[in-house]
Amino acid sequence: MRKKVAVLISGRGSNLQALIDAEQDAYEIALVVSNVEDAGGLAIARAADIPTFALAHKGVARAAFDDIVDGQLRAHAIEAVALAGYMRILSSAFVERWTGRMINIHPSLLPLYKGLHTHERAIAAGDTQGGCSVHLVTAGLDEGPVLAQATVPILPGDTPDTLAARVLVEEHRLYPRALADLVRAL
Repeated sequence: MRKKVAVLISGRGSNLQALIDAEQDAYEIALVVSNVEDAGGLAIARAADIPTFALAHKGVARAAFDDIVDGQLRAHAIEAVALAGYMRILSSAFVERWTGRMINIHPSLLPLYKGLHTHERAIAAGDTQGGCSVHLVTAGLDEGPVLAQATVPILPGDTPDTLAARVLVEEHRLYPRALADLVRAL
């Protein structure tokens, strides 16, 4: 039986689209939540007939906002959560409620380059490889156990944008497999 998954987004939804395209016997995306009311990914969800919930987080305390999101997840009987470009740090209480059932895709080879500007930092450091990581979400920013990674070479003349484009291709391959593996283990 497929597990009900919610995907939390803040932007264009390219990883959401990859998760939708790869839906299989392991999971179904039953809800898309955004903290940006006009996020592009919401249109992707609606086009796929996936229920959406959007609420701007500005002016709402973190814990209160996360309680609202948690209420939506529970109302839709969600069993696992996938963060896909969700650009908001979660409260520790929310993370605790979803421990072991919430993953994130991050555009670096963790534990390197937690947070933002990962491609710039990898290039500036002279790294020969970049990539992406799927990890369990914990209270620490990008600190949860890594479940899967994919690498790409950093080429001479790469810019953060050219590297990001190659990493994104790998994100789209890696994230659906990692999510399927997670929900099968639940």
